[in-house]
Amino acid sequence: MTASTTCRTTGLRSRTAAVGAIAVAGALLLTACGDQTKDNGSDKASASAAPLADQLPATIRDKGVINVGSDIAYAPVEYKDASGKVVGIDLDIAAAMGKQLGVDFKFQNATFDTLIGGLAAKRYDIAMSAMTDTKDRQDGVDSDTGKKVGSGVDFVDYFTAGVSLYTNKGDDQGIKTWDDLCGKTIAVQRNTFSHDLAKDQAKKCKEDGAKTLKIEDFATNPEAETRMRSKGADVVSADYPVAAYSVKTSGDGEYFEIVGDQVEAGPYGIAVAKENTELRDALQAAVQAIIDNGEYEKIIKKWGVEDGAITESKINGGS
Repeated sequence: MTASTTCRTTGLRSRTAAVGAIAVAGALLLTACGDQTKDNGSDKASASAAPLADQLPATIRDKGVINVGSDIAYAPVEYKDASGKVVGIDLDIAAAMGKQLGVDFKFQNATFDTLIGGLAAKRYDIAMSAMTDTKDRQDGVDSDTGKKVGSGVDFVDYFTAGVSLYTNKGDDQGIKTWDDLCGKTIAVQRNTFSHDLAKDQAKKCKEDGAKTLKIEDFATNPEAETRMRSKGADVVSADYPVAAYSVKTSGDGEYFEIVGDQVEAGPYGIAVAKENTELRDALQAAVQAIIDNGEYEKIIKKWGVEDGAITESKINGGS
């Protein structure tokens, strides 16, 4: 997923999207212990038993916690299940990384467009929320204006995902490609990669002299879906894993259908402040460790997203 001051560069690549339930206003601390705040049911690994613990900054190693900013409204990447427990791809990957590093990952819920700002304000140690690693985000550039708006972040890449379009089931509006959106209304989550792609397509429709593409943006993806369900929008765009999950589960598979193919995939990255190079490098080592020991593959298969698996974790691999 993806604040206006940190959007991707242009071109048909995956966001945000970067993978639910409605995100609550304000940060809700989601700890690794107890009921819905339990970090995916994982046992806390002691620092002494964790092979990569000594690679962490001493301050984090001593407190035993990495605080994570995340938009817990993007199933299946991170979301609340029917019992209210926070689950998802990111939660499972973070738990596996925590065993390598000897720390707990504690997720704090916030709207996606505030995550990088919250990272800069030191509300979190990292942001992990189906966020596409892009050059603009790395450099702190507003993709709409091209102006420098922040110091940027570093990314530790851990997954890839493309962007998909989906409509109400049986009402595809003749949409097969992004060029078919001219004259339509699209609903998207605000400041995500899908939002950027929609803005690019709206400009293209105008330049081609075609009918206007109207964009309606919302704080969360479920709100965008609700708008489409009420016939206020023709189509929704989201990362492919999210779109596929919604199509499969919403209304027991009766509400939505994917139209056309997903666009070229791009990397999801864990965002880290530029100055926190020691933490960044420890996270990369942890991602690579769970790839090498097979835990990553088990998680990816569990969620049925094998197409997004990576074999090597890179730093700032997005473009």
